[in-house]
Amino acid sequence: MDIKKYTQMIDHTKLSANASKQEIIELCNEAKEFQFFSVCINPYYIDLAKKELSGSNVKVCTVIGFPLGQNTTESKIFETVDAIQKGADEVDMVINIAKLKEGDIDYCVNEINLIKKACKDKILKVIVETCLLTEEEKVRACNVILKSDADFIKTSTGFSTGGATFEDIKLFKENVKNDKLIKAAGGIKTGSDLIKMVDLGANRIGTSRGVSLINDLLNGEDSKNSADGGY
Repeated sequence: MDIKKYTQMIDHTKLSANASKQEIIELCNEAKEFQFFSVCINPYYIDLAKKELSGSNVKVCTVIGFPLGQNTTESKIFETVDAIQKGADEVDMVINIAKLKEGDIDYCVNEINLIKKACKDKILKVIVETCLLTEEEKVRACNVILKSDADFIKTSTGFSTGGATFEDIKLFKENVKNDKLIKAAGGIKTGSDLIKMVDLGANRIGTSRGVSLINDLLNGEDSKNSADGGY
């Protein structure tokens, strides 16, 4: 098994409101040790993460309009510009979920495109919070992403009623095909979950369990547990 294939898909995540400086330092050290793709942290810790990851290949990912998504477009743009100036390499924004559910596709696409413009050449992932969407709305979310300049569609914040499911990733892949990338986040509990998410079409994995997942793969462990939402 090519373990590096999986480590390079992981956004090693710590987004809790009470995340301490020491916990972010430990997150960065783990990301360097396991060669994860990035750390995903709240904007306040971008400066610290950049310092801790200096000299490594690990990128810094941050979140915008997090976790509810109902910030104004203007405030999301300001957050994005500030994050990029501080050194963020990737941005995970939360879509305005209410506008998505209402079917206001123009609003959603316009907001995403304005934030992508603020990102410049940085990667933009759009969190659509699948646990709050019907199947029809999930397809609508895919169509929004396809019409936008976003790079990724992402399942979840990890702060709502559930995280990624295998069915979500399968549906995303059927709809966005290879035109957009897919990030599965939340509820990925075991190494076997990780493998299945990737096999179904996930290009990136957002998880606070990165070390545990890779250790599962290294140890050849296969749990009966499956992805069922939440971190």
